[in-house]
Amino acid sequence: MEETKASGSVENGSSSEVVGRPPNPLAAAYRQGADAVAVAVAPKMSLVRHPSLMKTKASGVSAEAGLGVDDHQSQFCPIVRSGAWTDIGFRSSMEDVYVCVDNFMQDYGLKDFPDEPNAFYGVFDGHGGKHAADFACYHIPKLIVNDEDFPRDVEKVVASAFLQTDIAFAEACSLDAALASGTTALAALVIGRSLVVANAGDCRAVLCHRGKAIEMSRDHKPMCSKERKRIEASGGSVYDGYLNGQLNVARALGDWHMEGMKDRDGGPLSAEPELMTTKLTEEDEFLIIGCDGIWDVFRSQNAVDFARRRLQEHNDPAMCSKDLVDEALKRKSGDNLAVIVVCFQMQPPPNLVAPRPRVQRSFSAEGLRELQSFLDSLKN
Repeated sequence: MEETKASGSVENGSSSEVVGRPPNPLAAAYRQGADAVAVAVAPKMSLVRHPSLMKTKASGVSAEAGLGVDDHQSQFCPIVRSGAWTDIGFRSSMEDVYVCVDNFMQDYGLKDFPDEPNAFYGVFDGHGGKHAADFACYHIPKLIVNDEDFPRDVEKVVASAFLQTDIAFAEACSLDAALASGTTALAALVIGRSLVVANAGDCRAVLCHRGKAIEMSRDHKPMCSKERKRIEASGGSVYDGYLNGQLNVARALGDWHMEGMKDRDGGPLSAEPELMTTKLTEEDEFLIIGCDGIWDVFRSQNAVDFARRRLQEHNDPAMCSKDLVDEALKRKSGDNLAVIVVCFQMQPPPNLVAPRPRVQRSFSAEGLRELQSFLDSLKN
């Protein structure tokens, strides 16, 4: 099943619905300059990379969970099903966008693909308008599936798609200044047993590993020491928690109109995603992908606990997504809300058997009297 949405709370979906690929959301805006944009997308252009932009393996995030270890003897094959929900929240306009495709290669026309799970999920949190979010939602999955190195080198292909989309959006904005805006972006791909998450910004992906929350992305905030070091090395600054005093994220696509943020040779605002990968096992139950409006009011483990209880009740990822959004609204999240829940098994999460506590033995009343009698006898 596929789901693809690029709009607000009225267009929510579940894995029971079949929806085609999203239309090009900006076609009318830059139809006359489509050839110029295509030229910008065709070559694999990249920004200057700072040494701090390193790939991060999930095994480095949580070694105790055993993630990132390829167990060739495992016969586990995930059964992917997903659902999503959005809400405008307390904002005056909706700038969050998402895409869900449970059968990625088939839906995007890739032939001769292996008979194994293949899915693509993305959330995009726009700022200064939703043009950049719509643009990224449309172009990133297309660039991935059309890359000659896909699916052999997923990490390289995904990183390239982020950067190509960013360059192409700069071209689109040069043709129509009204498109000027920016967006954070998080994409998750399931290829066989591999889960690859690419993040640029403060959206977040959290894996439920037998009830334990495993963060598959890192929030790119300007105050983060790693990001601050990169920003300052790129000629930027962090003022009152904001990049150059203007943005509260350290990585994003778009924002080409903001002076001092980025240019073709780099800049303090990076569009390059940080990647985390893992091999899914029988103990990996589901993945939550959400824009920062969700994580403003949920901690990662809290969201996993909440979603796990809901899935045990109804085992429906779309309903679970709605439950998360509704709960975030109850907790007074002040942002747009978008969340995707991806389940990796047909069964609901099992009840966890807590280890038996060590027995705390104590003296009975009779035993205490006998002990007291013995102590008294020693005094006589």
